[in-house]
Amino acid sequence: MYTIRRGQKDDIPAVFELINELAVYERAPEQVTNTVAMMEEDGFGKHPVYGFFVAERADTGKIIGTAIYYYRYSTWKGKRLYLEDYIVTESERGKGAGKLLFERVMMQCLEDGCTGMMWQVLDWNEPAIHFYKKYNSEFDSGWINCHLQAEDIERMLDRE
Repeated sequence: MYTIRRGQKDDIPAVFELINELAVYERAPEQVTNTVAMMEEDGFGKHPVYGFFVAERADTGKIIGTAIYYYRYSTWKGKRLYLEDYIVTESERGKGAGKLLFERVMMQCLEDGCTGMMWQVLDWNEPAIHFYKKYNSEFDSGWINCHLQAEDIERMLDRE
């Protein structure tokens, strides 16, 4: 019913649609400032910083899901695969595409010699939490996510 394959540059517009769908689901569509052009450069330019897989419906070839990942380094654990976003369009959820995508990312983790993989899930996203529990995932507590936006960094550094 589904084909899982490595993402290609031509897939980015469809993947970007899924990203926007996820942003709406996560109640933050205004937070998406990425663009198709940025994704093309960041994934297929001189120094790619992420990889991705897509799930296609076997009967239509339509992309209905994606898993976007990159690598990070833990001083305690070593090389880790970070699953940045994992998206299946709403009408295809619960039909097996998500399982195939997630397991392909797990295989990539092992193929690349990573010590494990990591990701985040919103505390209110019960369907996702339930899915991850099926894989005996560990859920951290006590960690707070932090970030700075580029414009804030520029403003702060200009004060010196």
